[in-house]
Amino acid sequence: MSALRGLIIKESKHILRDRKTLVILFVIPVALVLIIGYVVSMDVKDTVIGVYDKARDSESVRLTNRIVSSGYFKLGKIITHDDQIESAFRTGSIRMAVVIGDHFGKRMLQPAGGAAVQIIADASEANTAQLLVSYCEAVIRSFALEESVVARPPVEVEVKMFFNPFLNSIYMSIPGIMALVLIIVTAMMTSLSITREKELGSMEILLASPLAPFQIIIGKVAPYLALASINAVTIVLLGYFVFRVPMLGSWQLLFLINFLYIYLSLALGILVSSLASTQMVAMFASMFGLLLPTMLLSGFIFPIENMPDWLQALSRILPPRYYVEAIKAVMIQGSGLAVVWHHLLVMSAFGMIYTIAAVKKFKIRME
Repeated sequence: MSALRGLIIKESKHILRDRKTLVILFVIPVALVLIIGYVVSMDVKDTVIGVYDKARDSESVRLTNRIVSSGYFKLGKIITHDDQIESAFRTGSIRMAVVIGDHFGKRMLQPAGGAAVQIIADASEANTAQLLVSYCEAVIRSFALEESVVARPPVEVEVKMFFNPFLNSIYMSIPGIMALVLIIVTAMMTSLSITREKELGSMEILLASPLAPFQIIIGKVAPYLALASINAVTIVLLGYFVFRVPMLGSWQLLFLINFLYIYLSLALGILVSSLASTQMVAMFASMFGLLLPTMLLSGFIFPIENMPDWLQALSRILPPRYYVEAIKAVMIQGSGLAVVWHHLLVMSAFGMIYTIAAVKKFKIRME
């Protein structure tokens, strides 16, 4: 036990002296500018919405068809009661709801106007919600001008934002920052640490020590487990107390999500180190295989539904996507285990797969 404690202390001191990771700070911005400039599109299209048509007259049907045929939206749910709107948002089945008021067609023909349309958006992703509302408002106002028989447009548009009424972008950033920081501290740094021992030839010295191979792995990853846990708690507390990001769900569920993500990231880091022969290979494998996908394909910066189909399919095999979605659901939407259970199941499966593969490859390399 004393030997394992000494290894953990040695690794902790070595982490504080390591400056090679500064290279990542200079390479990643250049790569991000290139990828964002040439690949990623910010256009909103085919967003799934729900429509609650209280009027059910010819004018309201034409307005619904105009919104759906605009190319920005796709009708995913016909809503028949007010209570269905919030539940549809919590389950993620829609991103926006359009509520057409009573007697819509009749009120459009009145000189005083009064025809009302309410737009309700999921503002847990503030930038996306703002774009959706703007596009929908433009479609409605265009329809009102074409259908109006009076001097001024007869439609009043009311906007309501769920979960993030003031469109604070930090609400969207905190889950993505957590995913990014944890994947760096755990997977990338763990892979570099173990690969460094192999590259310098000191792994044989560790194997010749009284420590068993699994103790060596524990000694190498324990400091990163502690750092990742501290980072997760720190980011959550900063978001909660400094940036006023709400915590509407269960703290216990939030900690469980973070634990599963840290666990699978550590296993992934060990797997990368077992496949890489040098630190340079491990760094580039981690950066292009973990860091960039986490930033671009997890929903952290860009909505997944706006990506090409092949990128959406690729994001389904990336654990950060499920982590970001689960964190947003628990913190911002106040969802419980009934909503995020499949996210936990997927992350657990990824963690088991990475662990089995990492242990198998590590044993082969150490023989």
